[in-house]
Amino acid sequence: MSRIRRRAPDVLAAMFTISGIIHLMRPQVFAPIMPRVVPAKHHRALIHVSGLAELACAGGLVRRTRWAPTASVALLAAVFPANVQMALDAGSGRNPGPSDNPAVAWGRLPLQLPMFWAALQARPDH
Repeated sequence: MSRIRRRAPDVLAAMFTISGIIHLMRPQVFAPIMPRVVPAKHHRALIHVSGLAELACAGGLVRRTRWAPTASVALLAAVFPANVQMALDAGSGRNPGPSDNPAVAWGRLPLQLPMFWAALQARPDH
């Protein structure tokens, strides 16, 4: 188990890196899952900010900085509403590609829990 605990933050950092790059290079991919309560004029800026936050958290997790576990959990919580919106819209044709599949969209939601856990494994006391 200790090997998994040591590697978990690095796996999450890799996921954040890939997602962060996609957020910055192809923000239109994430526009359909933006929660309806967020005005459309703010979508692109928020998508870019979340991508930058993912890249920052990735770097912090790899370096095991003190702030990275807390920031990563906060980031995951902040983007959770978009994942919920994607699940609510699944099957409607609004989401692009596999995310329009209800099983995929709803199946992603519980994956947040192991991602929270992975972030917390980067705490200095671990």
